[in-house]
Amino acid sequence: MDLVYLGTPEVAAVPLRALVTAGHSVRLVVTGPPRRRGRRAPLSPSPVESAARDLDLPVAYDLDSLQGIDAELGVVVAFGRLIPASILERLPMVNLHFSDLPRWRGAAPVERAVLAGDRSTAVCLMQLEEGLDTGPVHARTRVEIGELTADELTMSLGEAGAALLVECLTAGLDTPEPQVGQATYADKITRDDLRIDWTADPFVGLRQVRVGGAWTTWRGAVVKIIEATTVDGELRPSIVRPEGRGNLSFDAWWRGARPEPDEWFL
Repeated sequence: MDLVYLGTPEVAAVPLRALVTAGHSVRLVVTGPPRRRGRRAPLSPSPVESAARDLDLPVAYDLDSLQGIDAELGVVVAFGRLIPASILERLPMVNLHFSDLPRWRGAAPVERAVLAGDRSTAVCLMQLEEGLDTGPVHARTRVEIGELTADELTMSLGEAGAALLVECLTAGLDTPEPQVGQATYADKITRDDLRIDWTADPFVGLRQVRVGGAWTTWRGAVVKIIEATTVDGELRPSIVRPEGRGNLSFDAWWRGARPEPDEWFL
């Protein structure tokens, strides 16, 4: 098919490469503009732009660039911006959404599934509508979550989604089915969502760590929890990142901090 492709992060580069490998013609890639990955770092392209350049595909940053493009379908994967109805009226689009729709519509479906303790999730190929992830679904592939981190689960869903996308476009898109069931919404993850509550179920804390960015305070300083486990029914960090320092084993940092015998996180 003649396609346009809209996506930005690393997970969206996987389906783009799969489409080109399968022989589809990608007429234009629309992605986020170059940005700094650190305060003093130079501007660098999005992962999707890097993949598109490697594949010798034209790249644009503005949705207005879609005007006049001769394509049959738009493919959207983690683009990060809403597509106006005026564009959808001219060019039908499908979206790879990383949840078992209608569960976890919205911005952070993978992270919310991990935080909620869901046993499985899915990647859905849905028809894009103006509403927030409300479109009917062409097909879905379910994926077990297990003990995967949010980053690992995202990439697993990206790979499953790439295979699903190629399969559906090769066979030809059938009539999508309306979403069925109670919708839940995946709001963006906030800093408060990731603060460890040491009085809560330790498995809640483990899920916060698996999302990434879990943190606590000790003696007024912020300490990020990079990896953790449970010991005797308690959450125990194994790798931490004290404020202003790199990753350390918990034992090495704890000894160096010289805590009082009974002192623990606040």
